Amino acid sequence: MLLIGLTGSIATGKSTVSALLSRPPYSLPIIDADLLARKVVEPGTPGYASIIAHFGATTPDLLLPASPSSLSPHDNNSPGRPLDRAALGRRVFGDGEDRQRDRKVLNGIVHPAVRWAMVKEVLHYYVRGYWAVVLDIPLLFESGLDVFVGVVIVVAVRRPEVQMWRLRERDVHLSEQEARDRVRSQNDVREKARRAEGRGAGRGAVVWNDMGRTHLQEEVKRCMESVKRDNPRWWGLVLLVVPVLAGFVGGWEVGRGWWARRKWEEEKGKEKAKL
Repeated sequence: MLLIGLTGSIATGKSTVSALLSRPPYSLPIIDADLLARKVVEPGTPGYASIIAHFGATTPDLLLPASPSSLSPHDNNSPGRPLDRAALGRRVFGDGEDRQRDRKVLNGIVHPAVRWAMVKEVLHYYVRGYWAVVLDIPLLFESGLDVFVGVVIVVAVRRPEVQMWRLRERDVHLSEQEARDRVRSQNDVREKARRAEGRGAGRGAVVWNDMGRTHLQEEVKRCMESVKRDNPRWWGLVLLVVPVLAGFVGGWEVGRGWWARRKWEEEKGKEKAKL
């Protein structure tokens, strides 16, 4: 089964592309890392408890207000009030050392839980015979998960101001500075695009989304035609019926992914040395 890593940056249109891939003519299963990230910190989970333990004492507005039902003295099974994601975002997004440190702590809580949840979903789709599955991961490169996918698709825009405009249109409560902090908290999407293309033909592609929806649909079509051409459906069926071969191919793909990552890091190191 082909693992397609779908990534981008905030407000580049990755969620729109994910929705297109989930519908005909593609009809691919989507494993959404953002959705899983919400689930693994729901009240009652170990992730929720860890976040409360680290951030609760210093973030008074960390939890949403209690609902009337949660205030009932007869409700002894309530797992707790949900996290206020906006308050948590204000705590970890930004350029200061404290915020960067808090962001690392939060990622250290959420990312391992999300990875385990993703593994279980991948196995779920593999045993059901799907030829490919999309891993929708905003921080694909940053988390190192690009090593484990066969194809990386980056949804990108060529102009940074497009990101800022779309983000503030979508999240009207954000100030200009808050929007800028959120964009800066992720690596430059244009660099991600170069990184995907650097993986080589059939292993990395870019969907440009500077224009309208019609153009985006054509970009997705072009990209998926290339993916299907280099990763035919019959090969996925072979891997399904020969699990030993699937394990070997999976190990081979991880090795190729690791090599591509190492090559990129070496090139970036050389560029920094020249400055």
